[in-house]
Order: sequence, then structure tokens, then C-alpha cells
Amino acid sequence: MTDLPRRQLNRLAREARILEAALTVFARLGYSGTTMDAVAAEAGLSKPTLYQYFPSKEALFAAMMVGKRDQMLDVFDHPSPQGMVHDLWVFAWDYADQVMRPDMLSLARLIIGEVQRFPEIGQAYQASGPDRVLRGIMDYLTAQRNAGRLDFEDAELAAEDLWGLILSAPRTQALYRPDALPPRSAWGRYIANGLRVFLRAYSTDPVADLARLARELPPPANPRDHDDA
Repeated sequence: MTDLPRRQLNRLAREARILEAALTVFARLGYSGTTMDAVAAEAGLSKPTLYQYFPSKEALFAAMMVGKRDQMLDVFDHPSPQGMVHDLWVFAWDYADQVMRPDMLSLARLIIGEVQRFPEIGQAYQASGPDRVLRGIMDYLTAQRNAGRLDFEDAELAAEDLWGLILSAPRTQALYRPDALPPRSAWGRYIANGLRVFLRAYSTDPVADLARLARELPPPANPRDHDDA
């Protein structure tokens, strides 16, 4: 990144600012209520400048969701030398740190409330976010199966199991009880248990993999702690 020309670095920084502003506005106003004017104002830019980066609200929304997906899937796109169990542990926490953000939870609630009247909003959210994450999980698990570390017949079902096991309960609680958001310190109980169940079901060497999971380090630091510093 530091080797890039300053002009390109400035463009990337501005794009990141736009995407964070977009998440703030989408989470506050919902998909149908969000306008490019509101995003431009939140980002501190003119509307023509915003259109230089994203030609439409639809393109902005898709880019925002893809960016969150890429953060969740980074360890699967760049597997670590520590191996599969470590990758699963890191993914689980990266996933949790994204989907349990108050702004992401607010966005999900608003979209749930809009899909009855505007089904295309749900389709856009699903296609730009969850569907892409699911595809990335499937690709990683399939690679691990091909390497002899996992055993399953249906990659989609295995990926759905992983996804559901690691955080389903606290996220559901957070979605419907915003006043009772579980603290980050409580997520580890669900993540560790979910990974244990997943490894017992799909690992070709569950005893060794469960031992590796037990030796994992404490949860990684919340990246937002650094952002706020």
C-alpha cells in the first residue's frame, strides 16, 4: 500500500470514507430512505465527487457490502501457516466483529422491515453480502476437503453449518433485542462451542483438531478498538 502513488492513496482513503459514511446512512435511514445526497453530506463531499466514485445508490450499497465480505473472508483468501483450525478461529472472530457491529445490526433490522414492501431490497442485500460470504466459505471448505482435512458431501450445507454454529444465538438476540447486545467477551463461548461441534462433524481427525482448537490464543483484538484510539 505504501508504494502506491499519493494520488492513488488519497483516492483509496476517500473511497473508504465514503463506504463508512454509506454504512452510517444506510443503517440510519434504511435502503429505501437513503439518498446519494445524504451519503455525500455524511462523508463531507459534494454530490458530484461522490458520483465520481459510485454511479448509483445500488452500486454504492453493493460496494459497501462487498467490502464487509472481504474483511470477513480475508483469512480464507490468505490461509495462515498455522493451519485450518486457526483459520476457522480467525474467521469466526472476523465474522463476529463485522455482523455484531451496532451499525450492521441496525442495517439488517431496517432491511428486514423493508423486504415485505420492497423485495428487491432483500435481494440486493442477500446478493451483495450473505450470498458472497457463503460462496467464500464454501470455496475454503472445499479446498480443505480436497486436502483431506474435512469430509462432507455438500459444501453448501457444511458452510451453512459453520456459519450457523458460530454465532447464530447471540446475533439473533442482538437483532431483536438491541437493548441487550451481548458484550464481545461473551461471544467466545458460542464461537468455541460452534467450532467444536463443526470439527466433530466434519474433521477427518477430530481429536487432533479439537486439541488444536483448545490451544488457540485468546480472541484477537477488536479492530474497532484501534480505530477509536
